[in-house]
Order: sequence, then C-alpha cells, then structure tokens
Amino acid sequence: MEETERIDQGATARPNHLCVLVHGLWGNPQHLWYLRQALEETYGKEKLAIVVAARNSDTFTYDGIEVGAERVAQEIEDEVERLEKDGTHIKKLSMVGYSLGGLIARYAIGLLYSRGWFDKLKPVNFTTFASPHLGVRAPVGGYHTTAWNYLAARTLSQSGRQLFLIDAFRDHGRPLLSVMVDPNSIFIKALSSFKHRTLYANIINDRSAPYFTTYITGCDPFVDPAKANIRYLPGYEPIILDPEKPIEKFQKTEPLTFCSRLVSQTSSLLTQLPLYAMLTVLVPVGTIVFLLNSGVQEVRSSQRIRLHEEGKAFPTLKSYRIPLMIENARAAVEEAIEGAAGQEAPEYLSEDSTSSEQGAALPKNKKENPTLARRKSLSASHFPTLALSPEQFEMIEELDKVGFRKYRVHIHQVRHSHAAIIVRRQRGASEEGKTVVKHWLDREFEI
Repeated sequence: MEETERIDQGATARPNHLCVLVHGLWGNPQHLWYLRQALEETYGKEKLAIVVAARNSDTFTYDGIEVGAERVAQEIEDEVERLEKDGTHIKKLSMVGYSLGGLIARYAIGLLYSRGWFDKLKPVNFTTFASPHLGVRAPVGGYHTTAWNYLAARTLSQSGRQLFLIDAFRDHGRPLLSVMVDPNSIFIKALSSFKHRTLYANIINDRSAPYFTTYITGCDPFVDPAKANIRYLPGYEPIILDPEKPIEKFQKTEPLTFCSRLVSQTSSLLTQLPLYAMLTVLVPVGTIVFLLNSGVQEVRSSQRIRLHEEGKAFPTLKSYRIPLMIENARAAVEEAIEGAAGQEAPEYLSEDSTSSEQGAALPKNKKENPTLARRKSLSASHFPTLALSPEQFEMIEELDKVGFRKYRVHIHQVRHSHAAIIVRRQRGASEEGKTVVKHWLDREFEI
C-alpha cells in the first residue's frame, strides 16, 4: 500500500497547521497536484504541513465512504504522530475534499471528533470542490437516465450504492448520506466545529457532480445559462460568480417557429453524425468491458471490505467503529458517475401539486409533513424546485443549518468542468481552475 504522500518538512520548519487533501472517486494523490502546489507556494513549509491522502486511491474508492474515511482518519493520526516525533507540534487542522473526497472528509472528521482529536487540534478550514453532498441521484425524467441511475448505482460497489442513495447504512435503515446529516451525529457536530466552511460548485457542464448537489440546493437557475445575465465577483471574472447577486436578470427569448426549430435540429444532427457513428461501434464494446471490469472490482471491493471489517486490512481501524450518534455515544461513505444526469431536462415538482398542497388546510393537531414543508420553502424562490427525493430535501435543510460559504464557478473553456475546477490535469492545465484556487487562497483559507 502506498504510503501517505506528504511535503517533507525541513529541519528548521515547524508548522503548527496540518492541511489534509482528499481526492475523489477513481482518484489518486496526483489529481490534487495543483492544490498542493498552490498551498505550498502561498504559505511555505514553515507555516503549513500538507498531507495528500493516499491509502484510498484508484479502485479502493469503490469500498464505500465510511471505509475510505476510516483509512483517511488513520492517515491523519499517523501523520500527526510522525510530526510530533520530529518535533513538529500540530495545533490546527484543515480538510479539503474534491468530488467524493468531500463526503469522505465529512465522515473522517466525525471519526476524529469522536476520538477526541478536536480537543487537541483546532478545526479551521473545511472546503469542498465539486462534491456531491446530496448524492448523485439526479432529478431527471426519461428512461435513459432512469436506466443509467439504476445501473450506475450497482456497478460501483458500495460507493455507488451510497452515492445513489440506495444503501441502508448499518442498523439505521437509511442511506449513509442521510445519516450523516442527522443533527445528533458526530458528523454534524464535527462539521459545525470548523471556523470556516466553504464550497465551490460548477454551474454548468459538471456531468459527474451536477450543480444542485455540489451547491446543496433544490433549484437550478443555470439550466440555460444563455438566458441569465450573470454577474461576476470583481477580480475573479468571468469565473467566480458574485455570491450576493449572481444573476442580474433573465433574458426573455421568443419561442422559435417550427421552421427555425427544424433547421436548428437538422444542423445539430448533421454536426453530431460523425460522433454518433463512432459511438455506435465503441459504446457496445465499451459497455461490455465496463460491466466486466465492474464485476471484477465489485468482488475485489467486497473482499477488501470484509477484511477491513475483520480488522485484517489495517488492524487499528477497528477502533473507529464507534457510535455515530452523540446521544448513543453518551448512553452507551469523476468520473465513474459521469453522465448520471444524462442529457435530458431536469424534472421539477408539479406547480399544481405544490399549490394545491399549500392551499390545503391541515386537520387540527396534525403536523405538516416535513418533506412538504421543505419543498414549500424552496418553491418560494423564483425558480422551480427540482424533483429531489425526501432524503435530499432533508440533507439541504440540515446542511444549510450548519452553514457554508458557497461559491458558484463558471468554467467556459472545457466541455467537462469537473476536473477543471481544481486543475486536475497537468497537461493543458486549466487557467480557469487556477482562478478558483486563487480565490480560495485569497478570500477563504485561513492559516
């Protein structure tokens, strides 16, 4: 197993702040090369110790959020202890998660909180980039996307089931992501402890983690960004939207005539013909290979999880199997999910059903359904409410109570913005992603 990647501290360097970077699904430490480089260039080795989690790389990310988080938590403990032996006393902790890594980080801090680490370390910054906080169960219609949601959830082992909210976590009988927003959980207690909680979300072209889930919202005003007069944050335009007033106004467009629609659709079809011809050959072959590989990885992942549960993979990890609820403790889980949103238009809640529900009088002494109340509060906005699941509405409510500083990101120059937001690729590095990282270090990260 690859040892934790870390920036080697010089003999005279004595940082007291540890920053942990956690990559996403199918990821590895190299994906976070630019975040690490930017942090090091900004603060230097004498101010900040940096760990890029490495024990949960590549197909090990199939094993579930909780297993990945236990590996990350162990890496953090090991690194703090190593630094202590070298004479470096860590007093502050920051966590940074990219994509699935944001969920793993949320779980990992809960484990550290439960083991008393927050009595020793001051939690300072918690940041996520393009992390699917609401999972990736997409509010879309059409049989193509329904079939994809069904298959994808079952071809990524435990992580897929958790991301698509079809798992029943331990004895709770609920999806893990739903358990993680329980106000009595160690996860919410730990998240609330951080001085700064920040997230960055792509507004378009993120096919791995769409806007609604990375921004933690039930509305998406950027389905057709051409209609939005977008306002940008001075100094970071045209990438970071103004968080106070991201949209000046929506442009009214006249509906196209039948002839105009026909010409437009024909032109689009002719442009895409070479692509469709290629996909006709490659997709069946690729699908077979993908499914075969998924089957192999499912078996391997199950074996790793079993060894992990038995304490044979990393013997010390059994110590993390603590009660997840604070009250119980006192008394005694980028591209692999890419395309989940498909190419179809989002499905929204029916205006008729919403209005009729709002107008219906409740019987005396009967409380309003909590899910309905959440939907009604969202429908009060200027944009239609997405047809999310009850669990997703609950996640929005509870995470909003904790509070994040949220930033919308508009990547223009690439077709898939998920990798660009953190400059994941070294070849052809995204200058737009560098602007995102610069904003984070300028405005949000506290040393």
